Amino acid sequence: QGLLVESGGGLVQAGGSLRLSCAASGRRFSYYAMGWFRQAPGKEREFVAAMNWSGSITYYTDSVKGRLTIYSDNTENTVHLQMNSLKPEDTAVYYCAAGLIGPPLQYRLGTSYNYWGQGTQVTVSS
Repeated sequence: QGLLVESGGGLVQAGGSLRLSCAASGRRFSYYAMGWFRQAPGKEREFVAAMNWSGSITYYTDSVKGRLTIYSDNTENTVHLQMNSLKPEDTAVYYCAAGLIGPPLQYRLGTSYNYWGQGTQVTVSS
């Protein structure tokens, strides 16, 4: 049984930075794509960023390009989301997810992921 645990959320002022981490355990996620999604109050969950199993290909939603970076630290079996130049509209619960994904379009779909973390709150004040 695989387990994903997020950490690193918190309260930050607009323009600030946070780094979210997603630690994987309980099974091998070596060949799994990893993704980050977020859900703001009253809104549906949305795709934020994803990477293929090797980390050689990354995907981002348009609103975070140039500000957020997804990357892995394979030695620690951890995926990170570096968040810079944060905006109030980035406020949400952030979830990491893992799945066996092939076609690029599937990376943006929550249904493509089999494992999910419990979420970590990010709040950006104006």
